[in-house]
Amino acid sequence: MSARDEILARIRSALADVPAAERADDVPVPRGYRRVEDGAGVERFLERVADYGASIQVAPADGVARAVGEACRRQDVATLAVPADLPRDWLPAGIDAVAEADLDIDGLERLGAALTGCALAIAETGTVVLDAGPFQGRRALTLVPDLHICVVRADQVVDGVPAALRRLAPGLRQERRPLTFVSGPSATSDIELSRVEGVHGPRRFELILVAAPPANMR
Repeated sequence: MSARDEILARIRSALADVPAAERADDVPVPRGYRRVEDGAGVERFLERVADYGASIQVAPADGVARAVGEACRRQDVATLAVPADLPRDWLPAGIDAVAEADLDIDGLERLGAALTGCALAIAETGTVVLDAGPFQGRRALTLVPDLHICVVRADQVVDGVPAALRRLAPGLRQERRPLTFVSGPSATSDIELSRVEGVHGPRRFELILVAAPPANMR
């Protein structure tokens, strides 16, 4: 008897006294997920992002270009790879923008910096989620360059992972969008806990949070 046959025989034996109805694929599975993370909002999101070592700026809706310019000066960047649909008013004067569609993987690596939006952000984990939707470009744009500057609106911040997945579900089911979860700069550690950055994605991460406008301006 092969190992496979032995495993299957053990499974059949274990299920021998289980009614067929209980072995069906449609058996209800209780999913008691927590639906609300108490106190998880924009402030917690920024705290978590800071813990990961990312740089953070909070900007008004009309100050994104100024914040992007500051991030570029701090990181010594003169040219950014950007999605084709990126809002033009996000780009500061003096910074060149190259459409990501004109760049292959080698081109993205040589350019070394990208500016995008995001699908949403998760307060409890300090995570930015990308799904290749509006203002995000293809997945390689946020994985290959060494620097990722990401713009997040305050109304894109949800409290926890369950809320994020509920909001992302339609795109997943209907359009099969790939998801990328970004929690600060890319980093990993070996068995001796030696930290190495930039292994799986950008080594530098700049977050720009666009604060909600005053109530009288909405």
